[in-house]
Amino acid sequence: MPRFYCPQPLVPGSVVDLPDAVAHHLHVVRQQAGDELVLFNGDGGQARARLVEIGKRRASAEVLALDAVDVELPFRMTLAQGLPEGSKMDWIVEKAVELGAAAIVPLAAQRSVVRLSGERADKRLAHWQGVVVSASEQCGRNRLADVAPVQDFHRWIGQDADGGVRILLSPRADASLAQWARATPARDVTLLVGPEGGFTDQEEDAARAAGALALSMGPRVLRTETAGLAALTILAAGWGGI
Repeated sequence: MPRFYCPQPLVPGSVVDLPDAVAHHLHVVRQQAGDELVLFNGDGGQARARLVEIGKRRASAEVLALDAVDVELPFRMTLAQGLPEGSKMDWIVEKAVELGAAAIVPLAAQRSVVRLSGERADKRLAHWQGVVVSASEQCGRNRLADVAPVQDFHRWIGQDADGGVRILLSPRADASLAQWARATPARDVTLLVGPEGGFTDQEEDAARAAGALALSMGPRVLRTETAGLAALTILAAGWGGI
């Protein structure tokens, strides 16, 4: 049954107007009035609904029943990702959502080739938020991961952590993330991943000074679009989230 994000109250017996993009999609795939679908609004749980009206630009559905299903991890994972080149960030956001990340923080690091500010940064943020919605619709999550505006690395690392532990993924670290996860009970974590070329020594030193725990991903050097996703997988699998 198709499922869509609908950011409004989902009350059994009510009729809701679906977002324009959803209406367009339903029209393209030739859904008809009376067809059933699943809606979620990001607050947790989902609703079974039935299409009442469908056109090229407008569609509405009657909410039939609520389901309190929740597939979130029992701990919070945040991915603080150094901005990579091109469209890699889209892929990272999509896969991080699938793996259960609760938040993504794009970091403007010294070796980041992409520089975003002003209107351009706002447009990219809105785009990434759209990627979160699409990934959530596909993977069955009923709560949307938060995507923060682009943060300057040094300004962000100097702020107080939001609880949990910050983990700096670094090839210079002696201990591995997998070993640490096996020896540590599940807890909220923030994973720091550098852009292409990694964080500079100065950035790594600043992260350590701010209390980040430096851990490696093993003997191989992973690309920026691989490292964070592999780390999320290690933690989710090791702590019972997969």
